[in-house]
Amino acid sequence: MADQNRSQWDLGRFIQTLTYFEVFPCLNWIQQLIQGRSQDSQLPTDRDKNMGVILVAGATGGVGRRVVKRLLARGEKVRALVRDIEQARTILGHDVDLVVADITKPETLTPVVFSNIQAVICCTAVRVQPVAGDTPDRAKYYQGVKFYQPEIVGDTPENVEYQGVKNLVQAAAAYLTPTNEKLIFDFTHPSTELKNIWGALDDVVMGGVSTSNMQLGENTALFAGNVSTANSGGFASVRTKNFEPPFNLSGYEGVKLRVKGDGKRYKLFLRTDTKWDGLGYSYSFDTIANTWINVPIPFNELVPVFRAKTVKDAPPIDSSRVNSWQLMLSKFEYDGALNPQFSAGSFALELASIKAYGTASKPKFVLVSSAGVTRPGRPGINLDEEPPAVRLNEQLGGILTWKLKGEDSLRASGIPYTIIRPCALTEEVGGKSYIFEQGDNIKGKISREDVAELCVQALQQSKATNVTFEVKEGVDVAQFIDWQQLFSELKPD
Repeated sequence: MADQNRSQWDLGRFIQTLTYFEVFPCLNWIQQLIQGRSQDSQLPTDRDKNMGVILVAGATGGVGRRVVKRLLARGEKVRALVRDIEQARTILGHDVDLVVADITKPETLTPVVFSNIQAVICCTAVRVQPVAGDTPDRAKYYQGVKFYQPEIVGDTPENVEYQGVKNLVQAAAAYLTPTNEKLIFDFTHPSTELKNIWGALDDVVMGGVSTSNMQLGENTALFAGNVSTANSGGFASVRTKNFEPPFNLSGYEGVKLRVKGDGKRYKLFLRTDTKWDGLGYSYSFDTIANTWINVPIPFNELVPVFRAKTVKDAPPIDSSRVNSWQLMLSKFEYDGALNPQFSAGSFALELASIKAYGTASKPKFVLVSSAGVTRPGRPGINLDEEPPAVRLNEQLGGILTWKLKGEDSLRASGIPYTIIRPCALTEEVGGKSYIFEQGDNIKGKISREDVAELCVQALQQSKATNVTFEVKEGVDVAQFIDWQQLFSELKPD
């Protein structure tokens, strides 16, 4: 009865909650003015530390630099493997994590290079340059102009395309496992930044008096507090601020919590927009008192809700745009139904991690090779009708032959992979449709921009696992690409 009669509402905590989540910008401005703080003084989030790194080899090349740009735009944590750090800065800027190594020198491929990596994209290539008086416009070759006579500049194809790729594959194999998981929040390694991501969002916002917070211990986080039904309240929660850019979890099946609870039923909410009081996607889960359990939460079982009421006509969650996360203990389930495991009073939920998971493995190593690698020496091939790289393979130090051997080293490694064989690369503007084929017979061209996008997309598609394919541009501008459908038409090696 005492709990039911308690009715003292905390206006200060209400304002503090709205200020923390920046519901009314003017409140934040006033607080900063009073406390003498600026937005620039706030700590950055810990998100990057909890994300796996994507290592890009050949990051300063024509495809590699575009891969880096696209990964960063998607909010991925990127590490560029470079040989010359000063030159790399001029090409990639000062906001990219650089590591100095040389794939042709295995002793430089140290654990520092591969620390916390989740995937590798290899765009390395020997430099091929036309001799004086020739033109690099490969499209002219297909108009009957056959004066393109390229030559190798710098290291040999054997050292780069085969031995270098093999070195990189062998070194990466110790760090890339076939498991399809992505670490999102690692509470076993607490930090101030991680603590400042999460803030209390209790029923004080609707007149209640429940209290909670997120505390970081030595190797777990603790969502704890006291939930009260006084003043028609009955929920306590912690929520993250909005992430920019949002988490891209496309290609995953759901998220998995590692928790130890108190026997109560809790909820996880994911939000795909930045609204303070908008649509959320909810999942209720039961805990076992004093026992660590894994809680898999499939995206297709999330319930769209608005203020604890289901939204029947809401679309499925867009897992490519997860803006915020929320944990809640509430006396209600949905649409007025009561939580059968609810009891007012103190509660405690420990968390070790939140991960994204998938039922199928996705590529961990994307290798950019070349169309035509199997054609030199193939019976029935008319070299006069082949692209310059095929026709001049021997003059170019067996470049395609060594690329094929580099591919084979990846196939034999056990790392889930995608091998992309683009046709002639151009500096043209990207955005065209893609034409995929297998069998190494197609000819054509494709923009480096589009190859870079293809590298990034391959990492998200389970259907791209252990697949080798050739690609050229189509005639149409690509308004929308169904990547899952595109990759599903390919056969695994």
